[in-house]
Amino acid sequence: MSSSVSNSAAVSGGATGRNGLPDYLQSVKLKYVKLGYHYLMTHFCKLCLVPLMAILFVQASQMNYEDVYNIYLHLQCNLVLVIVFCTILVFGVTVYILTRPRPVYLVDYACYRPPDHLQVKFNRFMEHSKLTGDFDESSLEFQRKILERSGLGEETYVPEAMHYIPPRPTMEAAREEAKQVMFGALDNLFKSTGVKPKDIGILVVNCSLFNPTPSLSAMIINNYKLRGNIRSFNLGGMGCSAGVIAIDLAKDMLQVHRNTYAVVVSTENITQNWYFGNKKSMLIPNCLFRVGGAAILLSNKQSEKKRAKYKLVHVVRTHKGADDTAFKCVYQEQDKKGKTGVSLSKDLMAIAGNALKTNITTLGPLVLPISEQFLFFITLIARKFFNPKIKPYIPDFKLAFDHFCIHAGGRAVIDELEKNLQLDPVHVEASRMTLHRFGNTSSSSIWYELAYIEAKRRIRRGHRIWQIAFGSGFKCNSAVWQAMRNSELSPWSPWYDCIDKYPVQIAN
Repeated sequence: MSSSVSNSAAVSGGATGRNGLPDYLQSVKLKYVKLGYHYLMTHFCKLCLVPLMAILFVQASQMNYEDVYNIYLHLQCNLVLVIVFCTILVFGVTVYILTRPRPVYLVDYACYRPPDHLQVKFNRFMEHSKLTGDFDESSLEFQRKILERSGLGEETYVPEAMHYIPPRPTMEAAREEAKQVMFGALDNLFKSTGVKPKDIGILVVNCSLFNPTPSLSAMIINNYKLRGNIRSFNLGGMGCSAGVIAIDLAKDMLQVHRNTYAVVVSTENITQNWYFGNKKSMLIPNCLFRVGGAAILLSNKQSEKKRAKYKLVHVVRTHKGADDTAFKCVYQEQDKKGKTGVSLSKDLMAIAGNALKTNITTLGPLVLPISEQFLFFITLIARKFFNPKIKPYIPDFKLAFDHFCIHAGGRAVIDELEKNLQLDPVHVEASRMTLHRFGNTSSSSIWYELAYIEAKRRIRRGHRIWQIAFGSGFKCNSAVWQAMRNSELSPWSPWYDCIDKYPVQIAN
C-alpha cells in the first residue's frame, strides 16, 4: 500500500512526507516565492516607513495646545534659519522645474497598408524570380527554402515595379514607392489626429537604402507645403534600427523647441534595392524585406497630454561599429558580376546577441525593479570573486515591461530573443504575426507590432512597452513607452479588418 502511494505521488509530481501526506512546504511554486520577494523589495522603503509613520502619529496624537505653541515660539526664535531654509527650498524647486527634461508624448501614429494588388504569394514570387532569368537553379532553390522557413505569410507586399516582368527598378519607380508609403501613412496620421501640416515644427525621416536628391524629407515638405522654418532631418544608411534613432533625435529637438509637434517617418525602399545576382548571402533580403512605413506624431505640448497614447520614458542606443566584424555583418556591396545587394554575415546572430547584451546592461538599471537588480548584482559579485562557473543571472524583464515589440527582422531573430530573454509566446506574438502578415518592413516593423497589440486591446493605462530593433553598423536600440490610456482598435490600424484572424499557426 505504501509503495503504491509513493508511486502515485511520484507520478503526480507531488512531494510526500514521512506519513505519505503531501509536503506542502516543498510543493510551493518557486514563482510565488519570487513574486513575494519582488513585492517585498519593490515596496521595501514603504514598508519601512510604516513603523515610522505610526510612531509620528502616536506622538502627534499626544500633543496638546501648549506643545504646539512651544513649537511656534521655537520657530520664531530661529526665524533667520527658517527663512534661509525656505529660500533654498524655493530656489531648488525652481531650478528643478526649469531644468528637468520636458515630457515627450506620442499623440498618435499610423502604419501604411499597401493595396491588395501588391500582395505576393510564394508561388508567384518564385515564378517571377525564374522568369527574370537572373537566378540560376541553385539560387532559386535557396530562395524557395528561405521563404518556407522565414515565417512570412502569403499576404506580404512588394512594390509595383517588382510585379512587372522584367522588373522596372528605375529612379522614378523608387520615388513613386516612397511617395505612396510616406504620404499614405502621413495622410492617415493627419486625419486621425486633426493636426494640420502647417503646425509641424520638426520633421525626421529615416530610410536606409534610398536617398535621392531632393531628399525624402524635402518630398514631404513639398507635398504638404510645410512651413519654411521647419527643422527637417533625413537619416540614411542606418539600417532597421533607425526608427528608434529618429525618435531619439526628435526627442532631443523637442527639449529645445517649446510647444511644438514633431513628425517621424520610418520607411525602407525596395524598388532599387532588389538583388539580381546569385550570391547566397545577398539573396536573403529579397525573401524577407517587404513594403511598409509608419508616421509618428510626437509633441511636448502639455495640452496634448490628455489625448496622447504614450509617453516616452527612455531611449537607449548601442553601437558596435568600432568592431570590424560587427561593422561588416550587414554590408551593401557588389558581387563579382557588379550587381549590388546587401550581404548578411553568418555571424549576424552572434553579433546581434552581443549588441543586445550591451544594450540591456545599460537599460536594465533604468527599468528593472530593485529586486532584479539586487539578484543580478549578487550573482555578478559571486562570479567575480568566488566561483566563475556560477550561471549568470538573467533579469526577468517581464517584471519591467508589459509588452514587447521585437523588430521583425526574421524568424531566427525573434526565436533567439524569446529564448534569451525568457519570454512567453504571448510576448513575441506581435512580432511573429507582423512578420507573417507584413514581412520585414525594416525600421517601421516595431510600429506594426504596437498596432497589433493595440488591436488586441491588451494595453492598459500605465503599461510599459519595450521597442527593440537591430540595424547595420551594427546597432541595437531600445525605446520604452508608458501607456497614457487603454488601447482600442483604431479604424486607421493596418490590422483593422483582419485582427480577428490572428494569431495564426506558423509551420515549422
